Amino acid sequence: MAVQSDEFFRIVGRLVDVQSTKGERYTSYKVRGKLFGYYWPRTQTVGLKQTLSEQKALVSERPDVFEEQFTAGGFGWVVVHLAGLDLDELSELVFEAWRLSAPEDLAEMHSPPS
Repeated sequence: MAVQSDEFFRIVGRLVDVQSTKGERYTSYKVRGKLFGYYWPRTQTVGLKQTLSEQKALVSERPDVFEEQFTAGGFGWVVVHLAGLDLDELSELVFEAWRLSAPEDLAEMHSPPS
């Protein structure tokens, strides 16, 4: 069930117009300049943008896998422990984070990666 970091990188790599910026402690991911995710190598966790309702649902259903990170601009960010997910679920969450940040015309042209 556990997802490895390299699988997360492959998912992000299949998305359109993604830019990554490597920092000292984490890497951030943007689509056309808008942030949608983070990766922390030390903890093998990912931070992903979600709707507020999805943030609450994820955290309440599986607090061992998801943590509330913060809320901003009407969105809820979650910390995702990769060890607690399967690949399909992570793919859906990453695509949703990307879609929430991508310009509407770009998001409409693309479907979730398989």
